[in-house]
Amino acid sequence: MQLRRLGPSGQEKPALVSDGVTYRLEAVTDDVTGAFLADDGIGRAAAALAAGELPVWEGAEAERIGAPIARPEAVICIGQNYAAHAAESGAEPPTTPIVFFKHPNTVVGPHDEVPIPPRATKVDWEVELGVVIGKRASYLEDEDTALDAIAGYVTSHDVSERDFQIAESGGQWSKGKCAENFNPVGPALVPAAEIEQQRLRLWSSVNGEARQGSTTADMVFTVAQLVHHLSQYMVLSPGDLINTGTPQGVGLSGRFPYLADGDVVELGIEGLGEQRQRFVQRA
Repeated sequence: MQLRRLGPSGQEKPALVSDGVTYRLEAVTDDVTGAFLADDGIGRAAAALAAGELPVWEGAEAERIGAPIARPEAVICIGQNYAAHAAESGAEPPTTPIVFFKHPNTVVGPHDEVPIPPRATKVDWEVELGVVIGKRASYLEDEDTALDAIAGYVTSHDVSERDFQIAESGGQWSKGKCAENFNPVGPALVPAAEIEQQRLRLWSSVNGEARQGSTTADMVFTVAQLVHHLSQYMVLSPGDLINTGTPQGVGLSGRFPYLADGDVVELGIEGLGEQRQRFVQRA
């Protein structure tokens, strides 16, 4: 089962996809929000599907695909969480999670265009496993309770501008992470119960040429460790998105050119779906 949001930007409607069929979900919720997730929304949606209460969405394939979560309160990111990526960045694997933030308004649909900011010369791609929180989480006791706080998983693209991130951020990273449309998400939110989160293949390509290829088994810190760790420092709210780090194979490695006007990035995660974005120079 997958949850999606379909329609023009700002006018998306909730949908449920099961066995290749897309159903309208308005009978259960107006949107896929944190409040919906906290109120056993996934369970209620599954029950409505089983009861035959959801109408088929005719023509769904022609609709724009939006981000599968609406208006997350926070986008929390983990840096250098794959040892090989840390190495290509010139760093040792971290001994404690590196945390930074993206502005929530960077979250857009998986196939939306991404503007290249004025002055930007080092726009980079980063495929990441995204974790969506399903209940309020604070000072969690252990990793089991951390996993219980997760609603589901998404494919997430942590787009970066490396000069803004490294040369202009004063030791912080967020200036290089928060430009317009810098976090495509989706196409789907897949319930946590259906995913083995530490056994997923991730990949990315630029203009059809392979860039990244790894699995979440190579994470320095597991999903459970990350959620537990973060809860010791902040309150995680339903609908929050956690980007869990990217594997090796990015532009920062020096092995590939950075993104330019007209470049197309494709990426995906096993079981969660694929994305495709064209990068376009912003005037």
